[in-house]
Formats: sequence, structure tokens, C-alpha cells
Amino acid sequence: MSHILISDYVEFQIPTNGAGLIEYRCHPFWSQKYCPSHEHDNTARCCSCERLESWNVRYYSLEDGRSLCLECMESAIMDTGDCQPLYHAIRDYYEGMYMKLDQQIPMLLVERQALNEAIVGEKNGYHHMPETRGLCLSEEQTVTSILKRPRIGGRQLIGMRTQPQKLTRKCEVTAILVLYGLPRLLTGAILAHELMHGWLRLKGYRNLNPEVEEGICQVLSYMWLESEVLPGPSSRASTSAASSSSSSSKKGGRSNVENKLGEFFIHQIAHDASPAYGGGFRAANAAVNKYGLRQTLDHIRLTGEFPVVKT
Repeated sequence: MSHILISDYVEFQIPTNGAGLIEYRCHPFWSQKYCPSHEHDNTARCCSCERLESWNVRYYSLEDGRSLCLECMESAIMDTGDCQPLYHAIRDYYEGMYMKLDQQIPMLLVERQALNEAIVGEKNGYHHMPETRGLCLSEEQTVTSILKRPRIGGRQLIGMRTQPQKLTRKCEVTAILVLYGLPRLLTGAILAHELMHGWLRLKGYRNLNPEVEEGICQVLSYMWLESEVLPGPSSRASTSAASSSSSSSKKGGRSNVENKLGEFFIHQIAHDASPAYGGGFRAANAAVNKYGLRQTLDHIRLTGEFPVVKT
């Protein structure tokens, strides 16, 4: 057999390489098989779920150059106003774990360029991923936020209205910025992560190394996703009315497609290969599983490190 047919994703068969062998890539979560050439031939890849655009289903193009698949588009949050209920639900989730944020921190949805400019304006030197999707801002800046969602024009999302907003510093945290156009569960996971940065600063945690700070922030993101996606209450989340009502009411109303996306975002956090986000998460998660979140946070406050977990 000289070549193999990959259904659903490409309309042609993958050719053999110079050695006469069939060479293809396979996504570790979605099991999407594709020719290696698609990694370099400008085939669109969804900025949320990482799946490649197939020959018979076209993706949407966002104004900042990102692509979004139809499944992620279904629950995508496109402007700052649309995101406020989710933001308040995640603040309620924190309150349900006895981690209430007393300060009213503004939250804005922004384009990629505005987010990157805000990162440059930060003096904190916090560790960021190559593709940053959220930021806990501590400096006073003017940030262009998305005021009105774009409309669909063919496969383009166009006509978005933006507005410059002067952010003044009233506490250790100026604002939380999140990239627009991502599905609800990913937007929520980013918010949960950035809110933890805010909580740490407001509670006086200082000079944490990236593995510790990003790791514990990823744990909160992971826990929130678990509370939204997995059946029944999370074993680590509070069972208080605030946290349980904000998640259980949405579980019944979500599609299997959205739940599968949530499982992917959980998988992404757990299998991240980076030292700060991936290694930090696994160390933080092991500590929280053994000692609980509160005791782990108390240990971080005292030592700047995670408590030791003996294997």
C-alpha cells in the first residue's frame, strides 16, 4: 500500500516519503491525522482547540489573524460585556472556596495586539507563554478593549468596535485582560488563572518564582474546569452554594461538543511541557492533592515553595 486515506480532514491521500513510508502527524488529544506538510503550508489551525482546518469545513478568521473552528465558535465570547456574567461566576467560585476577592478588579476582552502591548507596558516581569491569552495587569495603562462583538461576513468576523480605556491603579491589581474570541470554557479557564495572580498579589504573596506562581494559578484554572466539565462536584472544590450553583446549572445546558472541548483544555494543562506552566502545575497539583489548597497556599506564603510531596 503506497498511501493512506485520512477521512474528514483532507481530501487526498497522504503520499509516501523518500523512504517509501507513510509519514503523518497525529494530535495527542483529538487523534487528528494529517500530513506533516500542513504544519508549514499555512493550513489554518484553530487558535482554541488546535485542530487543523479540513478541506470541506472552513474556519472563521478573526480580525487579529487568528482562526476559529465552528465548534469553538459556538460558545465564543466576543466582547467585554458578554464576558461579565462568566467573570462574576468565577469570582463566585473563588468566594465558594473562601478565597473572596474584595477588590472590584475590571476585566476587559482585548485583541491580540492590545494584549501584547499591555505585556510590554508591565514592569513586573512575570513569566508569559509564547502565545499569551490573558494578563493580570498591575500598571496604569490605556488599553483598547472590545466594546461590541464583530459580525459574521462570510467566513470573516468583521465590524468589531473597540474603545480605549484608561486603567487607573487603585490596588495591587489594575485589571484583568483576556483575549477575545475564545470559547466560554477556555475564556473561563484563563480568567480563573489570572484571578489567582490577582488573589496572590492582593494577599501579599511576593517574589514567587515562575514555577510556583504559574503552577498554583494553573491549579485554580484546572479545578474550575473540572467543576464545569466533570460529572458531580469536584472532589477538591468547595460544596458551598456559591460554587456549586455557578457550575451545576451550566453542566446540564452544555452540549457534548462543549464538554469535549473542556476535556481538551484540562488535558492541555495536565500535559503542558513548559517548566513554569507544566512542571509548575504538576508540582502544585501534587501538593494540593496531598495537603489541600489552603495548606499548600499557607506553605507558599511562608516558604515561597510548594510543600514536599514524597513519592
